[in-house]
Amino acid sequence: MVTATPTSRTRPLKGPDKVAALLMAMGKPTAARVMRHFNADEIRMVTRSIAELRPVGASQIESIIEDFATQFGTGASLVGTVDEVEKLLSGILDPDEVKQIVSDVLGNQNHSIWDRISQVSEQSLASYVAKEHPQTAALILSKVKSACAAKTMAHLTPELRNDLTRRMLTFKPIVNETMQIIEKTIHEDFMVNFSRNAGSDTHARMADIINKMERDQMEQVLEDLAGSKPKSAEILKGLLFTFDDIVRLTPRARTTLFDQVPTEKVVVALKGTDPDFRDIILQSLGARVRRMVEQEIANSEPSSQRDIADARRVITDMALEMAGRGEIEIADADDDGYMS
Repeated sequence: MVTATPTSRTRPLKGPDKVAALLMAMGKPTAARVMRHFNADEIRMVTRSIAELRPVGASQIESIIEDFATQFGTGASLVGTVDEVEKLLSGILDPDEVKQIVSDVLGNQNHSIWDRISQVSEQSLASYVAKEHPQTAALILSKVKSACAAKTMAHLTPELRNDLTRRMLTFKPIVNETMQIIEKTIHEDFMVNFSRNAGSDTHARMADIINKMERDQMEQVLEDLAGSKPKSAEILKGLLFTFDDIVRLTPRARTTLFDQVPTEKVVVALKGTDPDFRDIILQSLGARVRRMVEQEIANSEPSSQRDIADARRVITDMALEMAGRGEIEIADADDDGYMS
């Protein structure tokens, strides 16, 4: 029970007691929803605190809520580290228990850090390793997934790429304790800083937003931006991928893409396109589907601009999604006018 106990009779609450007090103040429905996210050990700990909880004054409840709101409000951008885990557990568990949990967390973290780094964009990883000591860079590339390492090395200069290759071939075994220290350092240096600096990659995020706009809105935004920030406008143009860019994909990528596109969407999307553009797209279709599309375009009723734009957007979104899954590649155009 939460009571208005006088301040003189209250005592400081520790972590589990604070959680217990908050849960009781929430009421059963809300508390039940929260506790569904607890594991068995957490439930045992909190329920023990609830069972042993002494009267809690209203001022203490207000203080706990205020403390929670303050910490939550200042934590809009959070990055987890082992140190944060240790701070979080201090005062909740005994020092020996905290030490054991931190050890377990560090072990699990070290096993997963390379998988997490492998999910970062290759350009970002290349920028990071290029600034590191070559031996550190070689270690990172030897630990991440092979596909990630290969794509990352493609963004490096030939000299650095060759140097790192030689270093990776001559690595000597690293004792487990040393590797844990290295992995912990790399995690806190790379993953934490990457998370904190992710906001600096605004062009990529803005390009993703603009890609989802209608064509006239896209052109209006870029035109306005070119007047105030021409450099940013040029960067964004290089990151955008529109329906018109599909003809610049490799023939294999186009074929892979249109194998997934519903025939009716192809028919509507190609309406109003110039003959050369249309012919390139039709070459990406199988013979039977191509005949169907050509017949539909010739005999069907005209489609509204809205329907045409929607069909083209569906195809463009599919291309971006497939590129995100690694099924096709969308990159800068090469000398032949194709994207590779």
